[in-house]
Amino acid sequence: MENNELENKELNETEEKLDLKDVNAQQQEKKDNLSETSKNSTNNKEKKKEEQKENKVVENKNKKSKKLPVVLTLFILLFLMIFSIIFSLLNMNNEKILNGISMLGIDIGNLTIDEAKNKINDAIDNRFHDENNNLILKRNDNETSVTANTFNAKFDVDTAITEAYNIGRSGNIITNNYAILWTNLFKKQIEPTLYLDEELLNSTIKDVGAKMPDALVQNSYYVEDEELIIVKGKAGYVIEEQKLKDSIYAQLRNIHTSYQVIEIPVTYKEPGEIDLEKIHSEIYKEPQNAYVEENPKTVHRHVDGVDFKMSMEDAKKLLEQDKEEYTIPLKITVPKITINDLGDEAFPNLLATFSTTYDSSNYNRSTNIELASKKMNGTVVMPGENFSYNTVIGKRTLEAGYKEGTAYIGGKVVPDVGGGICQLSTTLYNTALLANLKIIDRSNHLFLTGYVAASRDATVYYGSIDFVFQNTRSYPIKIVSNSKNGVCKVSIYGIKEEVEYEVVIQSKITSYINQTTTYKDDPTLEKGKEVVEQYGSNGCRSEAYRILKLNGKVVNQELLSKDTYKPLERIVRRGTKDVPKAPETSTETNTSPTEETNANVENQNTESQNVET
Repeated sequence: MENNELENKELNETEEKLDLKDVNAQQQEKKDNLSETSKNSTNNKEKKKEEQKENKVVENKNKKSKKLPVVLTLFILLFLMIFSIIFSLLNMNNEKILNGISMLGIDIGNLTIDEAKNKINDAIDNRFHDENNNLILKRNDNETSVTANTFNAKFDVDTAITEAYNIGRSGNIITNNYAILWTNLFKKQIEPTLYLDEELLNSTIKDVGAKMPDALVQNSYYVEDEELIIVKGKAGYVIEEQKLKDSIYAQLRNIHTSYQVIEIPVTYKEPGEIDLEKIHSEIYKEPQNAYVEENPKTVHRHVDGVDFKMSMEDAKKLLEQDKEEYTIPLKITVPKITINDLGDEAFPNLLATFSTTYDSSNYNRSTNIELASKKMNGTVVMPGENFSYNTVIGKRTLEAGYKEGTAYIGGKVVPDVGGGICQLSTTLYNTALLANLKIIDRSNHLFLTGYVAASRDATVYYGSIDFVFQNTRSYPIKIVSNSKNGVCKVSIYGIKEEVEYEVVIQSKITSYINQTTTYKDDPTLEKGKEVVEQYGSNGCRSEAYRILKLNGKVVNQELLSKDTYKPLERIVRRGTKDVPKAPETSTETNTSPTEETNANVENQNTESQNVET
């Protein structure tokens, strides 16, 4: 027992000693760890200090590197500012357009405003007045020759020169210098605006379109005595006006190279359906007596009753036939009192009259003028109402009694049914002007006429070109027309206004356009021989004014029109036929057949010159 207790006691002491050693070892390990941690902390602090020093060095370097671009930038800006000031001072007193600027392909750099204007205007004038460089509008075999002057073409040179002069002057120092440098280095092209007289442009296109052989013809109708004549339209082509205008503008803007032929752009169209219901509503009227109302005095024209003489169903069946014209009989009911029955009560005063003369020996032309004059005679136009020449006269056909006269079409004298009745519309135009009536639609001829002064004519062409005026007076007017023995006379009667003006019509030619000559080879004529096929004539530009006077003093002057008349081309046939050698022994002399031909052609053309549409 005692031995066991002793052994246990020794074991316990041994364990205690071992535990104490472990504790001491652990404590020593802790001390070692603390010592290592302390060393690491010290090392970390030193590293941080070194890193901070290095960062400061880098920051200082960055600050120095940043300062360099700023200084350089400031230096460059200062240099540019000094350069701009010096550059501006050098150009301050420059009164000329900058180098490098051109207009219409013409260099105007280093020129004054006046020098540049003169240079550009001279180039434009030389181009626009070049009679050998016409612009051709072509449609198949038909050609129409026009020039810049046909449309009163004009470049806005003044505005463009001002724009050119202001380059390098309109901004601040920097923008001005930039503009000057840019212009000198890369050049600058100024394009002045081109203006054309839209009235002349539209009338030319209208005339060309109306005379195309394959032009669209719309349905139309007119009243002939007691019949309604409906004319069926024909499918055809219409000019694409805007495309043609754009092409004309583009060609006229080019003042350096020859004009190119413009193919007239067209579109194929069908005429609309004949609207019989609409036609009936437009012509249908109930009869009404004419009468004069006093206080205030008012003249009421009679109204003829008009209606179809057949039922609408029968009329529509009539249109089912494949015909070019349809005739529908009308029932005309004349009222008991017509405006002509009122006599002097309604038309007591002669308001205006005008006359022209024609060659009464030309049977066809005289017949046409006299027939149209009879149709127009007695026409009454109420206040505010429009008078249409084509509506009153109707279509000019052989069936209506018109003869084949002559007309100017496509620059040549050609046959045309109804040729000559433009003289009546012209005579009426002048009478309407003198009666101080408003002109709604009027077109001048392509060529000068022989029976009135320039800008005092009014051409017509059924279906396209009309003459229309409006009765702007307070009372109805009555047209009295009479053509016989070579005198075409139109008078207008009505009631005078409280204030009546003396009317004076003035026309003047502002410039002339020289004729051109075309030569045609003729194998039937001997070489060296020439025959004049068509005698030409000069064209011109003209203006007309209506002047109103009261008690001898001018109170108003109205520009009526500015017109351009084309020169009539002179056409000469020249021979290409080889001349046979005459026998040497022959001394017989004969009258030259060429001289006879020339004489005949001259007589024919002298007559043609007096024939106007």
